[in-house]
Amino acid sequence: MPKEFEEKVVVVSGGSRGIGRAIAAAFAREGAQTVLAASNAANLAEGAKAVGAAGGPAPMTVAGDLRTLAGCEQVFTRVNERFKRCDVLVNNAGATKGGKFFEQPDDFWADGFALKFHGAVRLTRAFWPLLKEAHGNIVNIIGGAARTPGPDFLIGGAVNAALGNFAKGLTALGNRDDININVIHPGQTQTDRVEQLFAQFAKAQNKTVEQIRAEGLSKSGLRRIGQPEDVAELAVFLCSARARHIQGTAIAVDGGGTPGYY
Repeated sequence: MPKEFEEKVVVVSGGSRGIGRAIAAAFAREGAQTVLAASNAANLAEGAKAVGAAGGPAPMTVAGDLRTLAGCEQVFTRVNERFKRCDVLVNNAGATKGGKFFEQPDDFWADGFALKFHGAVRLTRAFWPLLKEAHGNIVNIIGGAARTPGPDFLIGGAVNAALGNFAKGLTALGNRDDININVIHPGQTQTDRVEQLFAQFAKAQNKTVEQIRAEGLSKSGLRRIGQPEDVAELAVFLCSARARHIQGTAIAVDGGGTPGYY
């Protein structure tokens, strides 16, 4: 029996590690041709091995600086030249820094917006015609700080909120062109990226990483740290035919960690 995503092209920014790699692997298991885009060629090579082992065609990798317009255009050019189609775009790249606000230099803010926000905007704009032709999907992997800001993660909270607003505002154009656009807000998820944030929070609060991890679980009442695969399964579902009427929404995959009602 054919799989739903066979002969479909899925582009994942930040696809070499963590949540991005897990999402690419989940689509590969469903038969998709995956494209992994990230800045580090060595990490991409390792990511391609892991995704390739999940099944589907061998992943294509594109190494480039997604903080720049040229890097984003390179991803589109490579995909368009080879496949001339894109069915799913997953905007996952991002590495905003945590820490004390008054100790964060201006370039931390510029870098945070350049990769996660401007990178997503540029990739969305570039791939839009192919997504329109395919009646495709955009999934933006953002984060719970968009809804629950905190003083040690002001850059991340601001970038996440901006990207969430952009994604929601874009849905009117998505309805016009038959492109579904949704957001996933991961909570604490076991990735190298989260370990880096724990270290930054620990430094800002003069605590150990173990204390930060334990306090995070205790404060939110979580039963466990999330796994990348928890996010990946939702991403695949949102791009499936079963979810075609789910449009312009933001779903938290956080084990109930978000304190507010929404």
